[in-house]
Amino acid sequence: MTAPAVWVENISKKFDRVKAVDRVSFAVQKGELFGIIGPDGAGKTTLIRILTTLLLPDEGKATVAGYDVISSYKKVRHLIGYMPGRFSLYQDLSVEENLEFYATVFGTTISENYELVRDIYKHLEPFKNRLAGKLSGGMKQKLALSCALIHKPELLFLDEPTTGVDAISRIEFWDMLKRLKKRGISIIVSTPYMDEALRCDRVALMQEGRFLDIDEPEKIIGKYDKKLYSIHTTEPYLLMENLRENVDIQSVIPFGDHVHFTTRKDVEIDPGDLQEALIAKGFKDIAVKIIKPGIEDCFMDLMNIEPQ
Repeated sequence: MTAPAVWVENISKKFDRVKAVDRVSFAVQKGELFGIIGPDGAGKTTLIRILTTLLLPDEGKATVAGYDVISSYKKVRHLIGYMPGRFSLYQDLSVEENLEFYATVFGTTISENYELVRDIYKHLEPFKNRLAGKLSGGMKQKLALSCALIHKPELLFLDEPTTGVDAISRIEFWDMLKRLKKRGISIIVSTPYMDEALRCDRVALMQEGRFLDIDEPEKIIGKYDKKLYSIHTTEPYLLMENLRENVDIQSVIPFGDHVHFTTRKDVEIDPGDLQEALIAKGFKDIAVKIIKPGIEDCFMDLMNIEPQ
């Protein structure tokens, strides 16, 4: 059996009294697009910094491309590309100067590996003489990805790469990752955006330093075993208070101008009856229906379950 691109066993990292990563174990296969999904403070960045040899774990083991992240850290650094969450390129250098610098650090040239970054860099070439600090968020994202790829890495680590960029740039970025995956590059990407989980081959849902579940997105959704109700309302918080008074309702979660809720085991609520009852209580523009869960519903449900 082929060795995994990344192998992690019981990795932990603590800062003072806070356990940022708590006994995490997983493997990423070669050519896989693996997502680490979770809110701010879940431990995503700490885990990626351990795997990219920027932080030492307190305990546990990890290998990247078969090399130990501690004893063989120099080898690991030459085999990976890393794009941190915060734009960290030289803002007083031009687009082209940044790319040339990173190519030189790894003993290569732009022309030697241009084919690998062509689809991304072609959007930047008309602005190659512009200072990196003067680029838009989407353009900075493309430049950072180009610099992470210019030495032809085996693995790519991306820490919240789409945070702070517009919706169109997010879509374009994930399309670029799909094309890189087809070239055989293994990709680990962290994100707080639940909708991006659906673009990954497999995802790990992370909260408070632990993985709640690891699986294909559709399989995680398929494990959801509760009946899920959705209510459209113009008064979500007042509605939530009202629903929580019902002893048959187990969880109540806001989703924009909707409220999702589940009932206790063996309890079913007729959407029409509930809608009439809420209207009688003075709620207006109410619409109640049974829906299929999304990945965010699954995550919220798993947060109430003790991780394995």
